[in-house]
Amino acid sequence: MISDEGAEGIGVDLGNQGWSATRSWVEKGLSEGERIEKVVELRGGWTSEMRRLDLCGPGGRRSLVLRSFVKPFFVRHAEGLLNREAAILRLLGDTDVPAATLTAVDATAQHCDHPSLLMSLLPGTVRLGDQGADDRAELLARQLVRIHQLPVTVQQRPRTYQAWASPERVTLPTATERPELWRRAVDVIRREPPTYQGCFLHRDFHPGNVLFTGADGDLRISGVVDWVETSWGPADLDVAHCSTALALLHGVPAGMRFADRYVAAGGTLAEDSTAHLYWRLLDALGFAPDAEKVAVPWRELGRVDLTAGVLTRRLEGYIESLFGRYA
Repeated sequence: MISDEGAEGIGVDLGNQGWSATRSWVEKGLSEGERIEKVVELRGGWTSEMRRLDLCGPGGRRSLVLRSFVKPFFVRHAEGLLNREAAILRLLGDTDVPAATLTAVDATAQHCDHPSLLMSLLPGTVRLGDQGADDRAELLARQLVRIHQLPVTVQQRPRTYQAWASPERVTLPTATERPELWRRAVDVIRREPPTYQGCFLHRDFHPGNVLFTGADGDLRISGVVDWVETSWGPADLDVAHCSTALALLHGVPAGMRFADRYVAAGGTLAEDSTAHLYWRLLDALGFAPDAEKVAVPWRELGRVDLTAGVLTRRLEGYIESLFGRYA
C-alpha cells in the first residue's frame, strides 16, 4: 500500500539491518539540499516491505514510498515484477487512474540491498471496515471499469494473465463438512479456460489496494496501488478477485453483489454464465483453504475478527452461492 494507513515510525536510520546501500541509492536521486528526515514502516502489505520516506529540503517537504522485495520467492521474481510495475506507472501517468508517480527502480538490486522501487506517496487510507462498505464497493466497481477501458496499444499491453490456482494445487479445508462442494469447484477449473475478450487488468484489485479520502457524500478513491501483477486478460478475472475479497471481508452477499455493480457501472462480463463461473472459481480457489495469506495484512489493518475459521466459512459459503447463481 502507498499511504499512511498502518504506519509505524522506525526513525531516520535506513542504514540499519542491511539498508545502507538502499539509502545511498535513494539519496543520490534527491534534489540538491534535500535529505531523508524520517522513515516510517507501512503495514498492510504481504509481498514486499513498504516504507514512507519523509523528505525535507529547500523546496519544502514531501514524501516518497519505497517498495523492497525481501522474501526469497519475491526476490527471485523481482526483476519481472518491479520492471512491470515501473512500466505500468509510466503508462498510467497519462491517464485519469489515480496511481503513484514513478521516481526510480532498481529491479535487480544492482545498487540497493534488495530489489526496490521508489514512487510518490498517494493521499488517502485503506478502509476495510464493514461500515460504509457498500458505498466503497460502488466506487470500486466504477474505478475498475475505468481501468479495464484504458486504451493501450499492442506494444503497451502487459503480459497475459497467469492463473493463481490449478486443480493440482488446491488444498481443501481440513475441517470442511462439504468436501463434495470443493471437489465440484475444482472440477470446474479442470477444463480449458473459456475464450475471452482481453482487456487491461490490474490483476490484484481489491479493497486492500485502493485508497480512499473523505466520507459519505465526499467519499472518493484517491489511489490505486500495487501494479506488479498487471496483466492482459478477461475483465471477469479482475471482477472475480475483488468479489472474493469482498466476500471474505464483509460476507458472502457483498461478494455476490460486486459483479452486478460492475455491470451497472458500464462494465462487460462474459455472457455465458458457465464461463463467468469458471473465472470466479479460478480466483476463489486460489484463496483455499482458509485465506490466511490475505488475513494477515488485513488483521494488521484492524480486522482482527477475520480468523481462519471465519474466512473458511465465508469462502465456502461464497463458492456455494456461485454455484447457486451461475451453474
